[in-house]
Amino acid sequence: MGKSNTDLNRRNFLKSGAVAVAAMAAVGAGVGYIKKVKGTDICKQNILRPPGAIAENEFIFGCIKCGLCVQICPIQAVKLAGINEALSYGTPYIDVREQPCDFSCDSLQCVETCPTAVLNFKQFEETGGNALTEYQKVHDVSDPSFNPFKVQIQAMKEAVKMGMAKVNEKTCLAVQGKGFSGTPRGKDFEGIYRSPDSNEKKASPLSNKTFNRDVCDLCVTECPIGEKAIVMDKDNGSFKPMVLEGCTGCGVCVMVCPTEKPSIIVEPLNENSHV
Repeated sequence: MGKSNTDLNRRNFLKSGAVAVAAMAAVGAGVGYIKKVKGTDICKQNILRPPGAIAENEFIFGCIKCGLCVQICPIQAVKLAGINEALSYGTPYIDVREQPCDFSCDSLQCVETCPTAVLNFKQFEETGGNALTEYQKVHDVSDPSFNPFKVQIQAMKEAVKMGMAKVNEKTCLAVQGKGFSGTPRGKDFEGIYRSPDSNEKKASPLSNKTFNRDVCDLCVTECPIGEKAIVMDKDNGSFKPMVLEGCTGCGVCVMVCPTEKPSIIVEPLNENSHV
């Protein structure tokens, strides 16, 4: 082997060695950082997780970032967090302003497909079973029209607790006594959902839907859970959307809100375990 080739190989070896050392240092720093982060600090991350998410500090380290929940969601509501999200990098979340969970899959598919149970289906399975048992006590299940699946899935949807909606009274059109006419987010908006007041079998674009309301109430009428989650409260002649304990944090209300900056948001409840 010539001297020039020997020198070249030597330089390449030194370069690769330097890169390896730098990489090991970076990994070491990352490990050190992870060790220093307390569970309470992790829980402060303002990320809305998909249905069934366990406590955030357990979720962060239990999620294997496989992306199955992303792939199976029929409306593409579940996304994977980017590198700027620190410890949440590669884990699933939902941006409800752009694409909320409208439950139109009718089976909590993201939870069912999770291989590690950080999206825990067991709680929903039990809820559905209990709902069916109670239903059978007061209804004739021999009726050919009886569909046990509908009873179970409705109870499972209502058991979801991703977050809690919160109304900004300063900007809410209803509180100001204002109406709304038109398409809430414009014709170019790509978000989809299944409207509860229609006969839609699956989600359709919000941009295809128009509304004409004397007093804006879209957050109430478009909620997939209904009156258990949010109602329009009339107090002293004024209107105000009132969020109830039945709110699941699905975020449909946030997406359909027509104000430029949404007058209703969802605050994540991921500091609590749903197990």
